[in-house]
Amino acid sequence: MAELVVLYKAPKDAAAFDKHYAETHIPLAKKLPGLKKYAVSNGPVGSPAGPSGVHLVAILTFNSVADIQAAFGSAEGKAAAGDVPKFASGGADLLIFDTKEV
Repeated sequence: MAELVVLYKAPKDAAAFDKHYAETHIPLAKKLPGLKKYAVSNGPVGSPAGPSGVHLVAILTFNSVADIQAAFGSAEGKAAAGDVPKFASGGADLLIFDTKEV
């Protein structure tokens, strides 16, 4: 399996972010070809040291990194990626990696 983890940093307007993310971005992202699972953080995102500066974490699961790359090369992927600047005023870090159970 492979994961795409998106760390959305604190936006200028959290309520506007949450509304756009729920009503617009999630439906777009759920159309990504090859998407197996889509989970998001619920509530504040902290760290062992306290507040993290991250507003929301999204974890998208695919069969492989190649599938993630193909998904974002598709029309649906381009639409989802193009939507991010419309609501993620704090910026976002994207991490892509293969996983294995240990």
